Amino acid sequence: MDFVGKRNWFFLFSFLVILPGVVFLIINPGLRTGIDFKGGSTMTVAFSTPVTQEELRSQLASLGQVDATVQNFGDNTYFLRTRQLSDADKETILNSLEATLSPDGVEVLSSDLVSPVVARETILNGMYAVVAASVGIFIYLWWAFRSVPRPFRYGLAAIVALVHDLVIVVGIFAILGNLLGLEVNTMFLVAVLTVIGYSVNDTIVVFDRLRENVTNYGNRGFAQNVNVSISETIGRSLNTSLTLLIVLMSLLLFGGATIRTFLLVLIIGVVAGTYSSIAVASQVLVVWESGALGRILPFRRSATA
Repeated sequence: MDFVGKRNWFFLFSFLVILPGVVFLIINPGLRTGIDFKGGSTMTVAFSTPVTQEELRSQLASLGQVDATVQNFGDNTYFLRTRQLSDADKETILNSLEATLSPDGVEVLSSDLVSPVVARETILNGMYAVVAASVGIFIYLWWAFRSVPRPFRYGLAAIVALVHDLVIVVGIFAILGNLLGLEVNTMFLVAVLTVIGYSVNDTIVVFDRLRENVTNYGNRGFAQNVNVSISETIGRSLNTSLTLLIVLMSLLLFGGATIRTFLLVLIIGVVAGTYSSIAVASQVLVVWESGALGRILPFRRSATA
C-alpha cells in the first residue's frame, strides 16, 4: 500500500478530527475541570456497617455531590473528595451517611481542605511533566538515530505526532465536557503522560525499521523506504493496539467509576497514537525530506538540513 502517496489524505483526516475540539475549546475556553483542579474538601471515613463504593457514591450524589470522588482504602474505609464544604455541610453529609448507610456509626479518620492554590500547582506540575517528557523524547531520539542523516528530524517528527495525539485527547474531552459535563481530574494528567509513552513507543517501532531500511537499502528512495517500513510494522502495531484496546474496554465497562476518565483517555490515546505513528510522524519525515516543509515554513530547507 502506498502510504506516502496518501499523506495529504492523512493530514486532512487529522485536521477534520482536531477541528471540532478546537472549536469547542474556543466556545468554552479550557477543559471542564473537576474538584482536583478547583480545590475542595477531603475526608477519610470508616463505616461500622459494610458499605459498597457504588452505594456511597449514589448517596453523595443525592446530597448534591455529583462530582465527588470516592476511593476504597479497604476495611470499609473510604477517601472522599468533594467540593469545598463548611463545617455545617460536613456534618450534614456525615449524618446522612450514617442514617442511610451505616446506622452503627461513621468515624472521620481525617479531614482536610485542598485550596485552589494547591490545585493550580497540580496543573502546572502536570504541564511541566509533559514538557519535560517531550524534551527527553526529542533528545533520546536524536541520539538513538545518530547513525542516519539528520537524526534531529526523527525527534521533531515524533514530537509532532505526540502533539497531534494530545490535541486530539484534549479536544475530545473539551467536546465531552461541553455536551456531557465530563470533567478532568488528576487521573487525566496521569493518563496523558501514559499516552505520551505509548504514542512514542509506537512511533519508535516504525522509525527503527525505517533506520534499518535507510542504512541497508540506501539506493531506494526515502519515500519508498518509509512505505516498506510501515508495511513491515503495521501488523505488529495494529495487533498490539487491538489487544490493549480489548483490555481497556473491558476495564471501562466493568471497572469502577474512579478510573473511568483514566481509561477513556487511554483508549483515545491508543487509537490516536497508532494512527499518528503511521499517518503523521512518518509522513512528516517524508514531507521534510522532499523539501515541501521548507516551502511551507519561513526558512529554506538548506538552512535546516
